[in-house]
Amino acid sequence: MDQAAPPAVQAEGVVKRFGPTVALDGVKLTVRPGESHALVGRNGAGKSTLVGVLTGLHKADAGTVTFGGEPAPAFGDTTAWQSRVACVYQKSMVVPDLTVAENLFLNRFEENARWISWGRLRKRAERLLAAYGVEVDPNTRARDLAVEQRQFVEIARALSFGARLIVLDEPTAQLDARGIARLFDKLRELQGQGVAFLFISHHLQEVYELCTAVTVYRDARHVLTAPVTEVAKEDLVAAMTGERAAGATAWHAAGETAPDATAEPVLTTEQLSLPGRFEPLDLQVRPGEVLGLAGAAASGNTAVGEVLAGMRKAGGGTVRVRGRAVRAGSVPDALAAGIGYIPEDRHDQGLVPERSVAENATLTVADQLGPWGTVLPSRTRQFARSMIASLDIKTQGPEQPVSGLSGGNQQKVVVGRALARDPSVLVAVRPTAGVDVKSKDALLGVVRRVADAGNAAVVVSDELDDLRVCDRVLALFHGRVVATFDSGWTDGELVAAMEGVGERE
Repeated sequence: MDQAAPPAVQAEGVVKRFGPTVALDGVKLTVRPGESHALVGRNGAGKSTLVGVLTGLHKADAGTVTFGGEPAPAFGDTTAWQSRVACVYQKSMVVPDLTVAENLFLNRFEENARWISWGRLRKRAERLLAAYGVEVDPNTRARDLAVEQRQFVEIARALSFGARLIVLDEPTAQLDARGIARLFDKLRELQGQGVAFLFISHHLQEVYELCTAVTVYRDARHVLTAPVTEVAKEDLVAAMTGERAAGATAWHAAGETAPDATAEPVLTTEQLSLPGRFEPLDLQVRPGEVLGLAGAAASGNTAVGEVLAGMRKAGGGTVRVRGRAVRAGSVPDALAAGIGYIPEDRHDQGLVPERSVAENATLTVADQLGPWGTVLPSRTRQFARSMIASLDIKTQGPEQPVSGLSGGNQQKVVVGRALARDPSVLVAVRPTAGVDVKSKDALLGVVRRVADAGNAAVVVSDELDDLRVCDRVLALFHGRVVATFDSGWTDGELVAAMEGVGERE
């Protein structure tokens, strides 16, 4: 990292208002060439608004932004902004049905040419990918790439415009441990070429693994900038939340009383299987118990959660809730049996973004909102207000489009809908992906309360913080259970089991 070179980006005194709301209140940020700089803060802290200012989507009301010592381009000059900065979002922006080569040069296939030479386009793509060490076939359809490969393609596209600053917005939210390792290796390579990264993440361990500096925003204001090595994790959490971390995470443990091993199970599976995804699985989850299914993306744990919720049809075996058989592959029957579901991807599976908070919250209880199959708006709003209050959702009201909420509050809407029918079993797949520390506490606290009320919960995740709420954790590797842990496990032994190291039954 060249300390003498002008910063890749420098923002000073940036103010941004949306009507009466102050989204940024005189914030600052400096990212140097070849640096990975973390920007952290709770949902609503101002991170996304700053990214909008830095990428030319929002015009600041006050303050200055420079790239490489030069003033930021004029607002609306898209080409000039693309040559300075790009953002790789949590939700991939590649076009899935186009090839890698077509995505890399979208809207600029052949300059001053009357037709497109697909051969030349592939060659250009090969040269671009080779220049940055991205091992992807230019002829591959984007939909067939792994998540981190799609991110590499987006980064390479941004660099092809001349940008030397890449904003990474929750880049690991959909990656397993191996994908994260590959992504971080590539980022370090690019840092060696002078590329700067602004890394936005709610996973603080990743900040310590990748970044050299960290900036904290809270309530639209700048709170802290420091070398990562000089900030303890508890101090970083305190800066983000405005309170010491000791009390905030005290619930991250199993229930105080062990579930009654003699009680009739709430959830039972017998020889449940899905060929190619997971081997026959026998589960018994008792009242008051939170069961964790730990594993990386290829472990099969997500497929187990989807089968339990009726999102996939099992290849064999049975699922029962309080003795009642659940019809395989039927979401309505799973709901009727008492299974609530928090999906892995709230964007694609959890929300209807153009609909209101109230409409999203009541999708599973439409039959309860009026007589003879009708839906009364007054009942819909009443239900939504109750959910907003119980989960502390930050919103303008039930009528606000859910797309206008922060990520953590969107996830609370998804959780609220899963709880709407008072489920006997709550299945939560990576329930805290892409949410801040405070929201993570609240969401996992909800999972714990479901079990404490005499029901059962299943948490499917590779996030250690998600799994600390569990009374018992099964580690899956390549579709089979390789280890079982009671509460009190250590990070090292659980990660080793998820990675298939030192398997034990």
